[in-house]
Amino acid sequence: MSSTIEDKSVFQSYFLAEKTTDEPLIRVMALHALTYCERLFYLEEVEEIRVANANVYAGRRLHEELEKGCKKYTLELASQELGIRGKVDYVRTDAGELIIYEHKKGHSNKGNQAWPSDHIQAIAYGLLVSEHFNRPVKELRIRYHADNKTIIIPFDLAKAKEEVLKAVKRARELRSSVQRPPVNVSEKLCRTCSLAPVCLPEEERFAAEEKEKPLRLFPAEDEKRVVHLLEQGTTIHKDGYQFIISLPDGNKKSIPGSNVASFVLHGNIQISTQAIHFCAANDIGVHWLSYGGHYVGALQKGAGYVQRRHRQYEAFRDPFFKILLVSRLCRAKVENQLKYILRATRSKRSNETQGQEELQANINRIRYEIKSLAKIEESLSKINNVDLIQYDRLIKEMRGHEGRAGKEYFNALSCILNLKEEDFLYFAGRNRRPPKDPFNALLSFGYALLYKDCVAAIQAVGLDPCFGFFHTPRSSAYPLALDLMELFRVILWDMPLVASVNRKQWRKEDFEITSKQVWLNKEGRRKVISLYENRKREKWKHPVLKYSLSYSRTIELEVRLLEKEWTGQAGLFARLRVR
Repeated sequence: MSSTIEDKSVFQSYFLAEKTTDEPLIRVMALHALTYCERLFYLEEVEEIRVANANVYAGRRLHEELEKGCKKYTLELASQELGIRGKVDYVRTDAGELIIYEHKKGHSNKGNQAWPSDHIQAIAYGLLVSEHFNRPVKELRIRYHADNKTIIIPFDLAKAKEEVLKAVKRARELRSSVQRPPVNVSEKLCRTCSLAPVCLPEEERFAAEEKEKPLRLFPAEDEKRVVHLLEQGTTIHKDGYQFIISLPDGNKKSIPGSNVASFVLHGNIQISTQAIHFCAANDIGVHWLSYGGHYVGALQKGAGYVQRRHRQYEAFRDPFFKILLVSRLCRAKVENQLKYILRATRSKRSNETQGQEELQANINRIRYEIKSLAKIEESLSKINNVDLIQYDRLIKEMRGHEGRAGKEYFNALSCILNLKEEDFLYFAGRNRRPPKDPFNALLSFGYALLYKDCVAAIQAVGLDPCFGFFHTPRSSAYPLALDLMELFRVILWDMPLVASVNRKQWRKEDFEITSKQVWLNKEGRRKVISLYENRKREKWKHPVLKYSLSYSRTIELEVRLLEKEWTGQAGLFARLRVR
């Protein structure tokens, strides 16, 4: 006769505390991840990156449905001898013998077997239950709901113990390492993995030239909103799982926390401690900008990202590695500038127009700088090391080529803009800190928003924005964020800004103008934010990876591809180009 264990005195809610040891106990679900993919285990258990996708939520809903109407007691067990801990789904008795049940939402393996990861999970629970009740477990049953199959696994105590201890040993070896394991599982397993957008396995296979075009597992767009708050005196506080935005005029707006990607607070905006804690716990960014558009700082969670930052520091200690990244970054920036100029002035260069000779001279000089950068990159391919003296010389040389190309680019912008000298937006060259004309004020504020997004992407990936490879470290800005910005200045801000100027979308009333500087007023900042955020939502096809995604997602993708330079297959960073 079969019965369910429901004796509250035995099957009660409790957790066996871990004794003080040098090694923490391994979660049984971590052994499940380890058997599925060692890289998945490392990302979840060592780097503590956890992402819930549709499959994860479906599994949670299944367990919620199974628990409805049942008298449920949670049994959480731990074994110091085995080095594991976990929560058992369901235990029954049959003629005095224990039977353990596990429920899975998917299909069984070939219709008659348990998947290896489910097998290790089940036998680990069998060992915990057997040790706790000091009674043998008869068998393990795994119910696969997608094909209504129940797989029965006879329980061999000695064999199960040997298998689990072997897995625990491997888990501890991975825990002690700062290096991520390689991608070494089948594409089929990657397609259903919740951490594929972090791991980027298909991109790694593509970089290794195993396939012509990667399957896109990285999300094409972010459905969450970036919320900009400009009304001075606005406050944000938390109410349950939503944010309440209180405006100075007394009006209030509520936003579900699940809909917010980040808050950008411009000037005197207050946010409560409870709201900050909620943001930190749910990976919601908080960024502070001054009223004039200067980036002040961001919410940074506490301890974490240790292994990722160790790898980053180690990679950037190598001068030759940094030189390779700098050469690619400079080429990408200058080539994007040239392509945009060529595309935007096609009709002007084909007709006799005023300033055509100067424009062509700007283009020729940019091409010369690109050729010079290409020669440096070609010379790097013939060596495999540089000393610090060579490094400083090469960096200075590449900065010189990039800087001269940038000057020619901004000189050429005047040929793209349909403006006369008397127009209030007339652009005669780049100036900043502070901007001295309206067009430069627009450039600077848009670049501040881009800088904020680069910082956010770097934080999301878990790298240290203080540690870059191109820009000189200084206290006023993060070097790595400035590095990343070089890839996106033209694409994300210069192009939409010039188009908006040529469409006559700006008024003199959008600016505060003095003899020494110019800045945007509240209405002007609203227009910049709208233009910039709309641009981020546009989709494009990556020129190398060949899949479509929004510009917003592209920023994070580039950071993850940068991390691939030292954690997987290198060669995909800084390959995006203007068409």
